[in-house]
Amino acid sequence: MNARKKLRELVERPGYTVVPGAYDPLIARLVQVAGFEAVYITGGGVSRSQGYPDLGLLTLTENVQVLCRIVDAVDIPVIADIDTGYGNAINVVRAVREYERAGVAGFHIEDQVAPKKCGHYEGKAVVGVQEMVGKIKAAVDTRRDADMVIIARSDARAIEGLDATIERVNAYLEAGADVGFVEAPQNIDELAAVPPRLRGPALVNIFEGGKTPALPAKQLEAMGFRLGIYPSQTHRAAIRAAQDVLAVLKRDGDTAAIEGRLATFNDREVAVNTALWREREAKYLGTGG
Repeated sequence: MNARKKLRELVERPGYTVVPGAYDPLIARLVQVAGFEAVYITGGGVSRSQGYPDLGLLTLTENVQVLCRIVDAVDIPVIADIDTGYGNAINVVRAVREYERAGVAGFHIEDQVAPKKCGHYEGKAVVGVQEMVGKIKAAVDTRRDADMVIIARSDARAIEGLDATIERVNAYLEAGADVGFVEAPQNIDELAAVPPRLRGPALVNIFEGGKTPALPAKQLEAMGFRLGIYPSQTHRAAIRAAQDVLAVLKRDGDTAAIEGRLATFNDREVAVNTALWREREAKYLGTGG
């Protein structure tokens, strides 16, 4: 089963699938090695990994370059963030072509005004429903592989309220999107209201510090959510780990005091599947292992 068919199976089967976030090929590999069935490539994480905030500052080309390397590094489905489609519906056509060529299994597209902001920042603005419907139709018509999963996201909650946001996502589903994504519900009651009112599978975005309560997977499953993306946990972990080791190195001039908390040499090699590449060396270069 290829990655797109696998993602479609995850969307259509009963139950809830946890999809951790990654921002580069190494973290995506770690997600796969940990046994998860899919990985989410967070646009905010990719931006921050390049030293920028989540304000839509990276170009289509820059994001696609990262996605190509990530897809090549893993065997599990990759769900990507296509932001607003990098412009209007015509830009969506180009963006979907590039994302599909990159090999992603699915992507979410949002109805913010471009350039977008993080879905949990203040000061967002959204386009009209019909403009976003046009973008969804452009995405659906452009994809060459019918198994490519299109996820329609609305950021209208803080601007128009929950009811209007659910109506928006239903309009996007009617336009051909496969999964609905109401961004930033603000409490448990709002979360619980989303899945039964969407006319399609529901995705939820979970991380600490945002506007949405970070509920356990079992509770989200009971509400009816099908997919959960966890975009920033691995990135926050990497930031804190790097801060800790750098503080010790600055203080002591070595990292002996913190070595027990660091990945071993072997951990590092397993993460990038060095054994496979050594097997290829032996097979094609005759190195004997």
